[in-house]
Amino acid sequence: MQSILVRQPSDLSIAWAQRVINQHHSDIVVARVDILSVDVGTTTRIRINVGHNRPHLFPERWFVKLPSLAWQAKLITALPRLLHTEVRFYNEVIRPDTLRVPHFLAGQSQFGKGAVLILSDLMEVGSVPGNPSDALTFTQAAGVVRQLANFHAHFWNKEHYAQHYQWLAGPVRRLEDFLGTAFAVPLMKRGLRKAAALVPLTLHAQAINYARQRKQVMHFLQDVPRTLVHHDCHPGNLFWNESKPGLLDWQLVRFGEGISDIAYFLATSLNPESRRQHEIELIKLYAQCLKDHGIESIDFDGLFDRYRAHLIYPFEAMLVTLAIGGMMDIDCNHELIRRTTAAVSDLDAFAVLPCTATL
Repeated sequence: MQSILVRQPSDLSIAWAQRVINQHHSDIVVARVDILSVDVGTTTRIRINVGHNRPHLFPERWFVKLPSLAWQAKLITALPRLLHTEVRFYNEVIRPDTLRVPHFLAGQSQFGKGAVLILSDLMEVGSVPGNPSDALTFTQAAGVVRQLANFHAHFWNKEHYAQHYQWLAGPVRRLEDFLGTAFAVPLMKRGLRKAAALVPLTLHAQAINYARQRKQVMHFLQDVPRTLVHHDCHPGNLFWNESKPGLLDWQLVRFGEGISDIAYFLATSLNPESRRQHEIELIKLYAQCLKDHGIESIDFDGLFDRYRAHLIYPFEAMLVTLAIGGMMDIDCNHELIRRTTAAVSDLDAFAVLPCTATL
């Protein structure tokens, strides 16, 4: 297979697009490539129009992801090889019957040379991408919960999957965990300082104590039956087609506890008032969906305590995003800090962590 690796938007040439299409159809001829938009965040995201002679056979609107051109984001994402993980996820793992995702066109990654992911543009097929600060309705949230439950159930506590996809839990993930722990305290302090009044002073000591003991807390959160989880389920990583949700951005996919995705999703995707009103019902819906898939060993009280504990991660993630900067629109980042802070406060999430319960 010819290489389709590129480094920057200007490399998306006619010859490059031809190499991509040749993987599928050797008789299609590319005539032009027009860049429609470039957005730089945790990755560089480029929307392009590829003019060719067989539009009925192959999409003309593409969505291309490259490593970030922003140095802050590149510093965080390059070592754990996050885009490489997403490329492998699309190439090796995803099954359309378990999850709604964008149509995968091509992807390649090579250690030391970068990675590229090419998807069909959502808007060409009538889908609408979400925005990180979207506030979902109960009906929308229930649709996402059902889809996550279906995805989790397929991989639930099946060790042969973990053995087959060792790259999801191997050296790269261990490096990511090490970096998260090594920089937890300075990033938490910086995030709290920049968030100012968005996080009440009453939470600061607990948050910093958690950061100091992050390794032990992560072990507590991971020492459970596992499944495959998205690990970054905020509204900006959703898309919608005729009111049906799908999930984007699989850079952080890993084996973990299914309820962690639900905690991340509800804490970031619902206004605090709506979450308070509906979160019990939505967690019960998740448990029922798992049972419908044959997973019977679900105790709601235990599940709810684990839900509370996992609220710590979206809270930390949004503060770290703010601390690093350049990874999310600042207004969206502030709104998600407001939501996750409310969730942690409302459910006293730090109290269910064994390392921080004494504070």
